[in-house]
Amino acid sequence: MKEKVLHTKFKEAFDKVSATTQDFPPDVLLQFYALYKQAAQKNSFNNIEGEHQLVSAFKLNALLQVKHLTEDQAKEEYIKLAEKYLK
Repeated sequence: MKEKVLHTKFKEAFDKVSATTQDFPPDVLLQFYALYKQAAQKNSFNNIEGEHQLVSAFKLNALLQVKHLTEDQAKEEYIKLAEKYLK
């Protein structure tokens, strides 16, 4: 997929996921989180002050599971995940 088309589809998928009122299972939310971070902010993890340590651990684990993906691969996976779960 061409880079510009991929970026546009990724942005559209992100906007749809962000705007939905649909509830996702926690593991799917973590997948969206990790894929977005890998696609948009490569290798960044911020431990938010006041965030429960268990939540931070789950986020870090999700990021570790996608760290092998390139930015473009993460965008493609994010789009697939959005298509799978958005109704």
